[in-house]
Amino acid sequence: MKPSKSTDRVFRRSLSAAQARWGHLSRATRQTLKTLTQDYLLGVEAGDLIFLNGAWYITHRGLLRIACENRCCGIHTTLQHKVSEASESRWVFRATVYKSPRSRGFTGYGDADPSNVSPLVRGAEMRMAETRAVNRALRKAYGIGLCSVEELGWEPKPYGPSDPQRPTASAINAGHQNGHTRLRDRLCLLIRQHQLDANLVKAYAADFCGTPNLRDASREQIENFITNLTDWATKDRPALLCKLNSYGAPHEVSS
Repeated sequence: MKPSKSTDRVFRRSLSAAQARWGHLSRATRQTLKTLTQDYLLGVEAGDLIFLNGAWYITHRGLLRIACENRCCGIHTTLQHKVSEASESRWVFRATVYKSPRSRGFTGYGDADPSNVSPLVRGAEMRMAETRAVNRALRKAYGIGLCSVEELGWEPKPYGPSDPQRPTASAINAGHQNGHTRLRDRLCLLIRQHQLDANLVKAYAADFCGTPNLRDASREQIENFITNLTDWATKDRPALLCKLNSYGAPHEVSS
């Protein structure tokens, strides 16, 4: 597709926003972003795309945008009772997307339980399962090969002392106990979900906890910080970004 002036503007804004959030992007990564912009008019600023671990992921918002722009006729979801288990908070949904009134529908399934969702959404497994089902159905309906970020699983692993897969001390930079590791994982996910600068968050966390380094903070201090950060990111992200940016000043980082 030959890029139009509008898609070119969207791409430039998205690239600027992406590099401000995630730093320098490789040529291949920039080209993928350009293709996504040209093909689907997806933008980083609008929250349609997220860059995680070297790959682009589309968001639920981005998929709904594509559906609306293509005049999606409807989305029907049903709970799969036979394979769901309420006592274990294990839910499976089926979603069908109808692109037109005569469409036979495109179907996708989504599952969620405490083992594959973030601790931040623990208790909302049913809603997450439905969202995943809708995302998969939408991706099928509109030919989106890009995985959605909501479909990513969450797999905390209780490592034993002799487990060969146990992470090394250098990999656990937020504490030395398993509890600290789980808190670190929660903080990392929070940073990804709200597209925050990890270094600025760490600087703010150390200041919030009153410790030289975040690893020196107690479990209770880190839990309080995560609660504070979650609340702020949800209710007033612009104000949070201003606060985090203040830690980019040399004199505040070194204090």
